[in-house]
Order: sequence, then structure tokens, then C-alpha cells
Amino acid sequence: MTVIDAHQHVWDPALAPYDWLGPAMAPVDRAMRFDDVRPALAAAGVTATVLVQAADHDADTDHMLATAAAHPQVVAVVAWVPLDDPDRARARLAVLRRDPHVVGVRALVHEMTDPDWILRPDVGEGLALLAEAGLTFDYVTSSPAALAHVPELAARHPGLRLVVDHLGKPPVGGAPGDRADWHKLIAAAARHPKVHAKVSGLYSACGALDSWTTDEVRPFVEDALELFGPDRLMYGGDWPVSLLAGGYARTWEACLELLSPLDPDDRAAVLGGTAARFYRIDPTLLNAARDTAV
Repeated sequence: MTVIDAHQHVWDPALAPYDWLGPAMAPVDRAMRFDDVRPALAAAGVTATVLVQAADHDADTDHMLATAAAHPQVVAVVAWVPLDDPDRARARLAVLRRDPHVVGVRALVHEMTDPDWILRPDVGEGLALLAEAGLTFDYVTSSPAALAHVPELAARHPGLRLVVDHLGKPPVGGAPGDRADWHKLIAAAARHPKVHAKVSGLYSACGALDSWTTDEVRPFVEDALELFGPDRLMYGGDWPVSLLAGGYARTWEACLELLSPLDPDDRAAVLGGTAARFYRIDPTLLNAARDTAV
């Protein structure tokens, strides 16, 4: 089985600004490089990874592409382009698409001051460029209001392959009523066949990031499996943020336990097959990752 970690980051504050970093995130408030995560990937048996942007800045994308060029295990990159500036986005995409690692785009929507930024007409033009280019969009949410935008986005851009990062940040450890509210929103998103989701970043929503338990996460993964099915879900380790939530091994082992009721084919889909199809990862890059292993 080819295991693809569909949500991993690298960053270097000396190369690009990461305004959301700071002393409160001390363990990861520094350069976090692919070599730092290699031992954890090897221990988990991860074959390949997808790097996802961590700053709305060209320099962050350039750093990811340099990392991909140096490490065959990195088979795809989710880049950043200025979606709210369609002319600049078009020019940047023309450059980025020369690299076979570039499969999609993300923006730090949860950091925007405008809660409806993603629905702005200029951003819509940028998203239309992605659909036209056959690229995906990673949608990161931090509130129910942001998750509620997914059906509208899917309706406006029926050709766009969209993935909801971290299952839309469910209320892990919260009250039963919170789960019901999240379920209603994620179910509305799942009704659109091109919308996928990542089983990643499922940490405590009401306390320290590492206070979650597998049993607290379980109902949300079960709901996601029912709503999306394994063919629209993908595993993501969320390193290095996962270091703040107990470490890569802890999140990986929890994921394996939560997926253990699935049959082998469905488990293989979540752990790699869905990501390979959704991102249309270049088979040559996947073969190189398998040949070199982690």
C-alpha cells in the first residue's frame, strides 16, 4: 500500500514571513525542515507527502518547491497565489504549472479580517482560474461560518475540486450540541461530489492542543466516513503543528485505530488512494517516492 500524507508543512521564518508564528508556538517557532520529519515518516511507513502552504507569500511556495526538488518523497505541493488579484494569480500560475509538483492552491482564509473573503467576486475569479487550470483548492476553516461557505463555493465553481482541511475543525472535546451543529455543516458540504475532506488536525477544540483522545475524535471520523465515504477522505499528519498536539506518532497511531474497522481497500483509499486521485499526483513522482522510500 502506498501511504500518502496529504497535509504536511515546511517553513523557514528566515525566508518568508509567518505572522501566525510566535512564542506561544515555541516548539515550532523556527525553521521546520523535511529532514526533521523524516524519522517519523519512516517509522509510520509513509511513502510520500504533500506539502501545503503555510504563508500567503511567494517565498513560502518557493521554499516548498525547493524542498520537493531535493526530496523525492515530496510528490506534490499546494501553493499560494493571490486569488484576490486575478491578473497576478494568472501570471503566477503560468510559472508554477511548469513544475509537476504543483497540484493545487491554498490561502490562509482563517487569517483574513473579512469573514466572507472567500465569497468576494475577485476571489471568485481567482478560484475560476484554478478550475480552468485543473488545479485543486484546499479550504482551511476555523469557524462554523467559514465551513458554511463550502456549499456556496461548490455551487459557484462546479468544476473545482475542493478539499476541506482538518474536517472543517470539528469541536473535538466539546458538547454534544456542538457536534450536531458541525455535522449539519459538514453534511451540507459533503452533498457536493467534488468536495473532499482531510482526516487531519483533529485536536482539542476547547483546551490544550494535546488534550484530545482517540475516543473524542472517533465520532467525527465516523461521521465523515458516513458522509463522504473513503473515496473522498484523505489522511494528513499536519506536521509540524502535530508536534503541539502530541507528536506525529500519536496522531498517526490514532488514525490507524480509527480506520481499523474499514476493509483493506477502503483503508488504502484514505491512506493514499484518495490523495493520489484528488490531487492527480504525477505517477512518475509517486514511483520515485516508492523507489527511494522514506
